[in-house]
Amino acid sequence: MAALFDSITLSGIFDKILVVVLIYACTLIFRKETALRILSILTVLFAAEFISKIVGFSSTASFFNLLLSSAPVILAIIFQSDIKRTLFLFWKNSKSGVNDNLDMTTTVDELSKGLNELAERRIGALIVIVRQMSIDHLIQIGTEIDAKVTSELLNSIFLPYSPIHDGAVIIHRDKITSAGCILPLSQNPDIAKSFGTRHRAALGISEQTDVLVLVVSEETGKISIVHEGKITYDADPAEIRRLSRKAIEGRRAPRVVAVQEH
Repeated sequence: MAALFDSITLSGIFDKILVVVLIYACTLIFRKETALRILSILTVLFAAEFISKIVGFSSTASFFNLLLSSAPVILAIIFQSDIKRTLFLFWKNSKSGVNDNLDMTTTVDELSKGLNELAERRIGALIVIVRQMSIDHLIQIGTEIDAKVTSELLNSIFLPYSPIHDGAVIIHRDKITSAGCILPLSQNPDIAKSFGTRHRAALGISEQTDVLVLVVSEETGKISIVHEGKITYDADPAEIRRLSRKAIEGRRAPRVVAVQEH
């Protein structure tokens, strides 16, 4: 035991702490929540290795040492969605500017009108607005449409007797590109139990991409805004228009504040 403590030097402890701090500093380019989770994992691994050495569990200590050595690869796999999103945001496409030929006002007006009509009639709806990141690899496309955004088309898609009303509508720029799409559900255990499949699907796709998602609740008729894994329930109509326009133009919106359903 004495020999073990002799082998643990102040410089060695400082070295490990420095590694944790450096990794945490690097992960701050991701969302703060992700950085804190990575820091927690590394701290637990270092503590486990240290305690295993103290109590004389050499095999266990070797195991945790192996995990620490493989940590960069393991963390890259666990947080691959965050890494991909962050790398994409660093990448700037010089040709991704707004197309002046698009009539954004008309598109936003038709989208807002359609949402309000669906909400008044309490018809559930799930609308995904693509910004810059491709979502093709994450969704199952139901029916390709490629039509201008109109309130009439949105209403006809989400009517209860429509064969594609349960899926999501995908909007890219001024077009509805597809409908009846199946989205990945969020696995976040902290989601309010009152949220149904539409809200979970909205959170799921927004956690992995930069899309803006609009959800109409068929139970309450309220409209939610979902972005970056955060949800604003019963959103203000003016805010819906503002964020929708930014999304249709392909611009990144500020994070929304999570407001849970009561």
